[in-house]
Amino acid sequence: MGEVLFGLIMTLTFTLAAGIVIQEEGRTGARDMLVAILGCNLAWGIIDGLLYVLGEVFERGRMRRIGRAVRQAATDEEAQRLVADELDGMLQPMADDSARRGLYVAIVEKVRRDPATANVVQLADVMGGLTACWLVFACSFPAVLPFLFIDDPRLALRVSNALLIGLLFVVGWRAARDTLARPWLAGLTFMSVGVLLVVVAIALGG
Repeated sequence: MGEVLFGLIMTLTFTLAAGIVIQEEGRTGARDMLVAILGCNLAWGIIDGLLYVLGEVFERGRMRRIGRAVRQAATDEEAQRLVADELDGMLQPMADDSARRGLYVAIVEKVRRDPATANVVQLADVMGGLTACWLVFACSFPAVLPFLFIDDPRLALRVSNALLIGLLFVVGWRAARDTLARPWLAGLTFMSVGVLLVVVAIALGG
């Protein structure tokens, strides 16, 4: 969802600011804008993909550091406290003290029993990075399609903007399925916030 939102907002920043260029340069300006959209989203997709891989490696490295601290702890209570510091914030709403303590004891026993492994880039990291790259790049396609089927550049631009804004609503609607939010309200919120961020980006020269 985050990658799709990022790609849509990036593309909208181009298309909403492109009216003047298309008005002055017509089809040539529209073609240049489409090349810029595809190139920019591809570049940011590659950047996002690499950052995803680095983020996964970093997170495993952080967990390895905690694992080493658990193995080196002088007492079981200290080791369990280290685990609790990491997990309590997430588990407190779902489990009482005794249940969490039992889980922390089991985690400490497993960490001490299993040897530390090397932190290397895994296939899942690479596939996740490629997925992130593709999602950002694919968000430029709805902006391009109207220009392939509509001869009037200004009309194509309006249709392109409408498609992108509509997709912001769809993303919010879909995201609400994982929460207790009302789908239509989430869709309107995503759409409104997305357009607002684009306006801010344009106003700041983005």
